[in-house]
Amino acid sequence: MSSPTVRRGGVGSTSRGAWVLDVSFVRRWIVEAAARIEEQRDFLTQLDAAIGDADHGINMHRGFGAALATLESSAADQPPGELLERVGMTIVYRVGGAAGPLFGTGFRDIGRTISDAPAPDAEALLMALTAGLDGIQRLGAAAPGDKTIVDAWAPALTAFESSLRSGGRVDEAAREAADAATIGVAATLPMQARKGRASYLGSRSIGHQDPGATSTALLFGALERVVRRTA
Repeated sequence: MSSPTVRRGGVGSTSRGAWVLDVSFVRRWIVEAAARIEEQRDFLTQLDAAIGDADHGINMHRGFGAALATLESSAADQPPGELLERVGMTIVYRVGGAAGPLFGTGFRDIGRTISDAPAPDAEALLMALTAGLDGIQRLGAAAPGDKTIVDAWAPALTAFESSLRSGGRVDEAAREAADAATIGVAATLPMQARKGRASYLGSRSIGHQDPGATSTALLFGALERVVRRTA
């Protein structure tokens, strides 16, 4: 089977100054995520052809292309949380299948949490990513081991929090999260799907990489790269 593709680029040095979760960061994250999904569109569709409807890459590419249009139509000074909520709504309506509501809800809840955060810092990002996962699980009723988005997002979140709690900088936490998401994707191969279209295949879903988890790893890879450039 093909291994998960997450092109994060080489490791670069970062300053040790304060990192800020601002609208510039949000815009860069969505732009980077859209670029990675475009690069991997065909691969994501191939993964989905094996256990789904063969349209995941196409749908994600269309949705994030629309998200870029949302960025362009938004005011330059729009608060970061509000911008992510708009992006989330765009993804809900423009990404087909189950992925649209799931990823869209994740981004909407990330945005709402950022808007309510007391400070735009690494802790706010942690809270927001946690809310994103909570929203996805609330909507999709998936748990780790079900062969879904959760199997990449949950370990990424755990790694991010663990790094911060051990004194790591935000760029280090983001790198740990991206690596954990990639490992989570690989872990979906031996799983039998228990949610979504793939669950209809029963044991025939074993041995296939989950496309939703793969897209999640791409999002965390994009997050890591943008954090590294701005930390």
